[in-house]
Amino acid sequence: MKTLTALSLVLLAACAAPEIELPQGTAARGDPAKPVAAAVETVVTTDAAVDADDPALWADPRDTSRAVLFGTDKTDGLYVHDMDGKVRQFLPDGPLNNVDLRTGFTVNGKEYVLVTATERKNFTVIAYLFDPDTLETRRYGVLPLGMGEPYGYCMGRLGGDFYLIPNNKAGEVRALRLANGAPLETATLAYSFKVGSQPEGCVVDDEAGRLYLGEEDVAIWRFDLKPGAPADGIKVAAVDGERLTADVEGMSILRDRGAKYLIASSQGDATYPVWQIDGDSYAYKGRFAVEGGTIDNVTGTDGLDAWSGPIGPFPEGAIAMHDTDDGGEQQNFKVVDWRAVRRALSLP
Repeated sequence: MKTLTALSLVLLAACAAPEIELPQGTAARGDPAKPVAAAVETVVTTDAAVDADDPALWADPRDTSRAVLFGTDKTDGLYVHDMDGKVRQFLPDGPLNNVDLRTGFTVNGKEYVLVTATERKNFTVIAYLFDPDTLETRRYGVLPLGMGEPYGYCMGRLGGDFYLIPNNKAGEVRALRLANGAPLETATLAYSFKVGSQPEGCVVDDEAGRLYLGEEDVAIWRFDLKPGAPADGIKVAAVDGERLTADVEGMSILRDRGAKYLIASSQGDATYPVWQIDGDSYAYKGRFAVEGGTIDNVTGTDGLDAWSGPIGPFPEGAIAMHDTDDGGEQQNFKVVDWRAVRRALSLP
């Protein structure tokens, strides 16, 4: 029998065919994706090479025209955009990957929005206080994670406490509990678990006390976050190449007209599948792609976020998503009107 030397193996690997890119967007294989045009895109004029990744939306319930989009730059820090896409503020805190937020964090008697993001150089979570009165953001604290490089991340709020939930490439997921108004450094480990391969995107349904986690090449899973709940995950949707294509990336939940929807980024084919959540059941409602209109098409999405109800110029909700190619070296975020998604998918 002829055996291959180490050098032969290296040469064969070098000659292997490159990975074939799948058809994208409305051309994707499987269930047809319906086109939805982007309504807004973020614009950074001070950096030609923005390395965007993950957005988070916020609107003032007292006046929903006062709204912002937080967006990470994996090289440089955190941008705060107005809802016309222009930069409102930039916080140069290094390679920030994922960002999330929760309202009602009270410090010295004043309510703030707690904004947190994972930092991939020193393996920390950086927290900010966003003032809903001035729309200004300031640093609040830094929390070392002690779990290697954080990959995916999301937040939750359960029983009055705030939860910071990072994961890493080894499949480890941690839930860190932070009391309302407490210094970030006082966050403690509530529980942890592992999945079989690399996860990333996640979202917490605060109302139901559930975490949805994307295992990139396998499935979307559901985990209960309530004390004493079993650590085993429930499969919500498999990566099947028909409705959901690897990698599973960002996820978010949007509530509309009495229904609750789980929205995911199917990065491999630039589509966004949608499921209606009904208790323990998940009804697939179709998928869309961000194409058409005067703004360029969206491809290669990492993070996404949805806002339920009025926000800025969107009276019934919006979805923001990362776009890996805005022309040249720059990446950015696009925003779509939820009403356009609802029409495209024929939702009630």
